[in-house]
Amino acid sequence: MALTAIKGFNDILPGESGRWHYIEEAARRVFELNGFSEIRVPVMEKTELFCRSIGDATDIVEKEMYSFTDKGDNSITLRPEGTAGVMRAYIEHKLHALDPVAKLYYLGPMFRYERPQKGRYRQFHQIGAEITGVHDPLVDAQVLNMLTAFFREIGLDEPSLQINSLGCPECRPAYRAALCSFLEARTGDLCEDCRRRLSTNPLRALDCKVPGCIQATVGAPSVLEHLCTGCDDHFSAVRSYLDLTETPYSINSRMVRGLDYYTRTTFEMVTTLLGSQSAVAAGGRYDGLIQQLGGPAIPGIGFAMGVERIALLLGQREFASLPDLFIATMGAGERNAAFKLMHGLLKAGVRVEMDYEGKSLKSQMRRADKLKACFSVVIGGNEVASGSAAFKRMSDGIVTEAPLTVAGFEAVLAQGRGISPHHLSTPVSE
Repeated sequence: MALTAIKGFNDILPGESGRWHYIEEAARRVFELNGFSEIRVPVMEKTELFCRSIGDATDIVEKEMYSFTDKGDNSITLRPEGTAGVMRAYIEHKLHALDPVAKLYYLGPMFRYERPQKGRYRQFHQIGAEITGVHDPLVDAQVLNMLTAFFREIGLDEPSLQINSLGCPECRPAYRAALCSFLEARTGDLCEDCRRRLSTNPLRALDCKVPGCIQATVGAPSVLEHLCTGCDDHFSAVRSYLDLTETPYSINSRMVRGLDYYTRTTFEMVTTLLGSQSAVAAGGRYDGLIQQLGGPAIPGIGFAMGVERIALLLGQREFASLPDLFIATMGAGERNAAFKLMHGLLKAGVRVEMDYEGKSLKSQMRRADKLKACFSVVIGGNEVASGSAAFKRMSDGIVTEAPLTVAGFEAVLAQGRGISPHHLSTPVSE
């Protein structure tokens, strides 16, 4: 039997990895421009961390976590989300003692045991960002503006921003009671999961995608009608800051979060292009989480984005690393000259490929086409003797005579920049 990957654990092949680099590099640019620094935390944590932060009654803890007992009889879990681990590191290393206001971002794999579907797998990847130490709604707006700027940076008009408020521990109980009363009169129309959630996490019924639950919750009480004065003022201020910066958004009063630690501002970036998997980024405030995990009473807000779903939104764009120059040789005697030129160009930051196997010139040029090289050059005895060659721009066949040196090709490349060559570094003279 042939060995294959575990179901829901996917390989990211070379043709796709360029798309991931593009997403990750854009996130780094935008986040660091906003003053964020990268943090890297383990993919495994003590199971207790997720039970305390996410909540025992959530679907993640009840059904989806990859947990096991290690050889030391410790209960260990592959991280199902990133915020809990980042906050554990924030507390453990006393980052709050250096400065309560921390701006952190992370990238990496997460793990949940659920039915694999398009853009949603058992090992999936997230890019997330967190800000601690600020209650002011201005920071909520900065986070939302940064998230919007990221999608603009990667060239996506979709998805769109939706926002809501989940209230706080003071005002949410009254809303929860009103919602439970509404749902209990309709238990016969709810799915099994939502009936089970009535006593533990009734807000999740508003997020259920089962048609019967969608119909049953039409006309359900709105959380926005039950906000205390503080939460209502906070949400109003967030909207005013977004209006001030002309950041487009809509209010979705049915939006909830699957994790217990969220309070007040919550948000999603949603798209109509991925079927039922409409959310590609989501997050919100978690003002009580750090204290809940044993740290000081410091507020926080953050989000996470699904890399697989964003990659799907980017469609069929070309993200592969393509060579600036393909060097073909007429025979074995010219390989030394070709190899020396390639070595010099690589040192100068120019992407180069050459023939390694002594194939026919026709085969070599077919490979140059296959690799989508921007330029090609053929080196034969005459070229070695004269020290110059004809560099061909592959897009239109225009030929430029130039020395077989780094500086020579840099001059050719500079002339051809209107054809969008792949070389991005500053020209370097030999």
